[in-house]
Amino acid sequence: MPKIRKQFGTADDIENALYDAIGRADLEALMELWADDEEIVCIHPDGTRLIGYAAIRTSWEEIFTRGGVHIRPLQLHASQNMMSAVHNLIEAVFTIEGAQRDVHILATNVYTKTPLGWRLVLHHASTAPGKAKSELATNNVLH
Repeated sequence: MPKIRKQFGTADDIENALYDAIGRADLEALMELWADDEEIVCIHPDGTRLIGYAAIRTSWEEIFTRGGVHIRPLQLHASQNMMSAVHNLIEAVFTIEGAQRDVHILATNVYTKTPLGWRLVLHHASTAPGKAKSELATNNVLH
């Protein structure tokens, strides 16, 4: 019997679930967020581009062997229409103890609306130079 996947009502809902799953090192929860499409793409900060469900799953499984990655999204810039959403943000990375590391990540998450609700189709992250500003995330939705 196929597993029923959770539906997400908004792109913001699925993005919150994304960072929650990454923080908990929950591979199953993370992979349920991706679209059922072999054209999905994940680019990690090291520059590795992964295409397809199996490659993405394997990479996150390896990352999670070291535990969760504690990330706070900052400075969200969002562009959305009825069927897709693009979120560009800064990811502040924290240690397990809660101290902010001297690294921050520029990330773009692309979501598409499917019959199963919103799903992730692209996560692109790259290390940014300098220190991140400590502003809280803001939602600037452009139409």
